[in-house]
Amino acid sequence: MALLENMRVFVRVVELGSLSAAGRQVRMSPAVVSHRIQQLEQHLGVRLLNRTTRQVQTTEHGQTFYRHCLVVLDAMERAETSVATTSGVPSGSLRVTAPLGFGRRILAPLVPQFHELYPRVDVRLRLSDHLLDLLGEAVDLAIRMAEMKDSSFVLRKIADCRRVLCAAPSYLEAQGHPKSPEELVGHNCLLLRFPGSRQYQWTLEGKDGPSKVPVRGSFDADDGDVLTDWALDGRGIVMKPVWEVAAHLRSGALQVVLPDHPPEPVVLAVLYPHRSFLPAKVRVFSDYLVEQTRSRLSADLAL
Repeated sequence: MALLENMRVFVRVVELGSLSAAGRQVRMSPAVVSHRIQQLEQHLGVRLLNRTTRQVQTTEHGQTFYRHCLVVLDAMERAETSVATTSGVPSGSLRVTAPLGFGRRILAPLVPQFHELYPRVDVRLRLSDHLLDLLGEAVDLAIRMAEMKDSSFVLRKIADCRRVLCAAPSYLEAQGHPKSPEELVGHNCLLLRFPGSRQYQWTLEGKDGPSKVPVRGSFDADDGDVLTDWALDGRGIVMKPVWEVAAHLRSGALQVVLPDHPPEPVVLAVLYPHRSFLPAKVRVFSDYLVEQTRSRLSADLAL
């Protein structure tokens, strides 16, 4: 098993291009990672990596060995998953990431319930409105509300999420109700932004098709719940999935803005790295998540 573990470490080093990055992912110090690679090189009698102070590069032997490692490790994963599936007991650590709002309201309550059904699966939950690097962060499964164009990942659709523009009555009374998308330019729009974010315009639907409207605001945040709080406090207009603000819309704390020009729906989906044989722990969690989420969102999406 030591050889297999060393192979796993070697694969992560090649894929991440760094001993320290691989070490963070497999929870080893760079020194231990380096020692593991040296053990492999001594075992094979060849140099696998050329190391510099800033990066590592695979040698010709290293590239060949890397390709064979992928075959061996995939076969091992197939064997382990096959046993887990036939025994009916999925197990292992499952790394899951999701947006903050979805994670807090929908996903977090489901995790303990899932663990009761599958006690040998340990769920490691990371909530962030930033789009994490799934491979770099070794994420097994992600929940995304976005159009995914990366063909190297498998996307399983949960639902089409309607979105709304909304604001507090106090804001609309003070600043007026916009009558057309163009009037949004004169309003304080609350934007979800972070390094690399491109949400500088909103795409709204209309009888002549979708149109892109440039928007701006006096302040923004990288946490969607902060934007909701600002909207409730009468600070501006916010774009939100219906399920995220349904309770506030029902109570009247928020009102829909431009109901004839709603934002384009967004796909809520489960995303995981493409694999020819899906691990049992990922499969059962994905099935449970999709079923439970569709049930919980149905009432809010029909609002």
